[in-house]
Amino acid sequence: MSAVPPAKKVDPAELRAAMLAVTDWLRDETLPTPPRAALAAAVRLSARALAQDAPGNAVEVRVPPFVAVQCLEGVRHTRGTPPNVVETSPRTWLLLATGLDRLDAAIDDHRVSASGHRAADIADLLPIVRVTPSN
Repeated sequence: MSAVPPAKKVDPAELRAAMLAVTDWLRDETLPTPPRAALAAAVRLSARALAQDAPGNAVEVRVPPFVAVQCLEGVRHTRGTPPNVVETSPRTWLLLATGLDRLDAAIDDHRVSASGHRAADIADLLPIVRVTPSN
């Protein structure tokens, strides 16, 4: 998992399709987990869209095992553990990225690890692709 900028722009239609492919599972976790390829595509595209929309190196967003991206303008980090890190599971990331959950609630419930004074700044960039609880 490496924190590198996306090589190409995220196609909004591809991102939306990837997110819609996992939306039923996000709404109802009793459904079977989507295939790994579908889950990976949704996580990677949404995280890369975040980095594309807010370029920079101030905050690292980690969604193991699929992706780590850096975003938000600020002090560039080059070695060791970055000072501002957000880390979560693929499901929680996708709930945040679709607007089905809020970052502050996920941090409070310990579903997101957020360290550093800038980590929570990504809340202003979420959701990436809004879905409603019923659509």
